[in-house]
Amino acid sequence: MKYENTLRPAASTGLSLTVAASTFAALGSEQRLGVLRVLVQAGPKGLSIGELAERSDVSGSTLTHHMKILAAAGLIQQQKHGRSIISVGAAYNDIEALCGFLMANCCACGPACQCGPNCKCSDGECCSDIQTQTAPNNTKATS
Repeated sequence: MKYENTLRPAASTGLSLTVAASTFAALGSEQRLGVLRVLVQAGPKGLSIGELAERSDVSGSTLTHHMKILAAAGLIQQQKHGRSIISVGAAYNDIEALCGFLMANCCACGPACQCGPNCKCSDGECCSDIQTQTAPNNTKATS
C-alpha cells in the first residue's frame, strides 16, 4: 500500500517527509536512541567520547558505528582532531526541527491552528478559535 501524504507541509521546520523519515530511521536502534538521550541530557557542551561511552554503556566500535549514523542523520555534532572524535554533542536545532515536523499536524483543525502539544480541539472546532471567543475570566465573551 502506497502512503499518500495528506499532511500539510511542515514549512516551519524545513523538513521533507523523506528527510524526516530517514532521520527517524536513524533512531530505530535502542542503543542509538540511548546515546542521543545521554547527549541531550549532557547539554550544549556535549561530552568527550570516553564520557559518552561510560554514561551510555556503549563503547568501542559499537559506539563509533552509532555515532556515524547519528552524525549522518544530523542529530549530533562532532568535534574532531585529525581522525579522532574528541567530543560530541546533540544537534539541538535539528532535533527540535524533527519534533516540529511531527507537531506541524497536531490536530485536524487546519493550517491556521496554533494549538501546539496541549491541543484540546474537538468536534471540528479549533481551540485557537475557542480562545479568541473566551474572555480573560474564562467565560464566553458576549457580542
